[in-house]
Amino acid sequence: METLEGWSVYLNGIIMTYGPKLVGAIITLIVGLWIISIIRKAISRRMEKKEVDASLRGFLNSMIGILLKLMLVISVIGMMGVQMTSFIAILGAAGLAIGMALSGTLQNFAGGVMLLLFKPFKAGDFITAQGYSGVVREIQIFNTILKTGDNKTIIIPNGGLSTGPMTNFSTEPKRRVDFVFGIGYGDDVDVAKKVLNELIAADERIHKDPEPFIVVSELADSSVNLTVRVWADAANYWGIYFDMQEKVYKTFDKKGLNIPFPQMDVHVQK
Repeated sequence: METLEGWSVYLNGIIMTYGPKLVGAIITLIVGLWIISIIRKAISRRMEKKEVDASLRGFLNSMIGILLKLMLVISVIGMMGVQMTSFIAILGAAGLAIGMALSGTLQNFAGGVMLLLFKPFKAGDFITAQGYSGVVREIQIFNTILKTGDNKTIIIPNGGLSTGPMTNFSTEPKRRVDFVFGIGYGDDVDVAKKVLNELIAADERIHKDPEPFIVVSELADSSVNLTVRVWADAANYWGIYFDMQEKVYKTFDKKGLNIPFPQMDVHVQK
């Protein structure tokens, strides 16, 4: 009987000591989960309003949810009287070790987040970065996938891509097409300019405003070089570039204008 009374007193003591803490912890857990749900929905709506990439929205929302729940669990356990100092220290040390082991992966992850947030390019853009050029097919969390003109797939880690120089050729709707054409010394420069103006005027893809720019830019070793600059829609860049090269070659020959090649005169003295 005394044993039963002793156990009863012991259990009553435990209930009186830990009961209120347990009830408070459970209430805190329930309310905390409800608040976390509200926060995640608000963040999701905000990111959707800012037109953040759909894959990044889901990933960031999940990460935020995990971090908030982890903080809530630590707070609830602390409310129950459990000493969390050692646990937090172990958790921090483990996090540091994992971070050092995955430093490259984490750098690529951070780069992917930055690319998806700030959008220096998007799928379908033609870019040059990290020594590669191609059309962006997909922007993933860790890598960006390019497709080259000869149908090769290039996978570039996002770490270097987000911090290194990058050229996006698809940002602006118009591009300037630059040419350099050479004629021989003794050829009529005015005739060459007239031919170039006629060829430019005949191509409807070339914009009339800004006006075409044609000047003698260099007296080179074997040729007089004329620099030509015209503006066109970005989609027509390569078509204009290649067509103009062929037209100039054929037309210059008909007009008696020579396209010289590098040559050297050697004088032998006896």
